[in-house]
Amino acid sequence: MSNGNVNKIKSSEIEFKDRLVSIQRVTKVTKGGRTFSFSAIVVVGNEQGVVGYGLGKAKEVTAAIAKGIDDAKKHLIKVPVRKGTLPHEQIGKYSGAKVYIQPAAPGTGVIAGGAMRAVLESVGVTDVLAKSKGSSNPHSVVKATIDALGKMRDPYTVAQVRGVELDKVFNG
Repeated sequence: MSNGNVNKIKSSEIEFKDRLVSIQRVTKVTKGGRTFSFSAIVVVGNEQGVVGYGLGKAKEVTAAIAKGIDDAKKHLIKVPVRKGTLPHEQIGKYSGAKVYIQPAAPGTGVIAGGAMRAVLESVGVTDVLAKSKGSSNPHSVVKATIDALGKMRDPYTVAQVRGVELDKVFNG
């Protein structure tokens, strides 16, 4: 996600909805027995093009989720959503996970698997086709989806970069 068009956003002035993607019970074995803790992956978004993800770890589930939400609000990106779908298809990769997302016609709905669905719904996309390949680890799938969304460019940016009018980029 080190391309130039990712806009970092301040979380203070935006109202967010959070979605719990996955929660795991983690065990540490010590000589005194087993110590249990919880790890939670959370996605936050305002359903208008801003999304972020976070990881929280704590001894209790609620504390882990709260920490995940705080972490997610520190890692926000802006995504160009147009008429409820995305501007173009995109591939995202992270570790062993690869995701493919493409725009869809109105009325299609969000056709995506578990971890991807949470991210795409948090962005505010209502019509999209998505496929997850490779690893199904929720951590990697969320990060790959965020990577793909971070690479999205809106038509206005493309027109400016190419130095042409908007009509030449696409008819819309």
